[in-house]
Amino acid sequence: MSERPLRADARRNRDRLLEVAVRAFSTDGPDVALETIARSAGVGIGTLYRHFPTREALVEAAYRSELDRLCDSAEELLASGEPDRALRAWMDRFVDYLATKRGMAEALRMVIVSGGDPFAHSRERLTDALTMLLDAGIRGGSLRADVPVLDLLTGLNGVALATGSPGQRDQADRLLDLMMDGLRPRT
Repeated sequence: MSERPLRADARRNRDRLLEVAVRAFSTDGPDVALETIARSAGVGIGTLYRHFPTREALVEAAYRSELDRLCDSAEELLASGEPDRALRAWMDRFVDYLATKRGMAEALRMVIVSGGDPFAHSRERLTDALTMLLDAGIRGGSLRADVPVLDLLTGLNGVALATGSPGQRDQADRLLDLMMDGLRPRT
C-alpha cells in the first residue's frame, strides 16, 4: 500500500519543521526540546509527532532534507547557468551542507546508536549530483574529463573540514577556486 501524498498545508508544516529542526539541532544540540522546535515552526507538538514519531525520526529526516536540498540543486544550477559556474555554486552549497552536518553530529550519532543509518544513501546521492555537474561541464568543454568524481568529492570534503570554523569562509572560497582551476581543461 502506498502512502497518500500530503495535503499542501501538511507539506508546508513538515517542511517548516525540518527547516527549524536543522537549525535547532545544529546550534542547540541533540537535546533541544521538541516543543521548542514545534513552537518555532508555528505548529503544535501533535503535528510534529504526526510527522516524526520519535526524536531520531526527526533528526534523520532533517539530515536527509539537507542532503536532498543540496543534491537536487545540481539540476537547478545547471538549468540556470554554465556548467562550470553551476559546479562552483554547488561547491559552495556543499561546504554549507557539511557545516550543517557537523553541527548536527551529536544528533546524528543519537540516530546511529538507536539503529538508524542516516547516511545510507548519502554517498550515492552526492556522487550522482557531482557526476551530473561534471558531465555537463565535460560536454560543454569547460571541465576536464580525467577527474574521477570520488576524487572531487574527497577534495570537497577536505576543504569543508579544513575550513569549518567560523570566519574561515574566505579561505574556503579561495580553496574552492583553486579546485575549479584544477578542473579546467589544460591548455
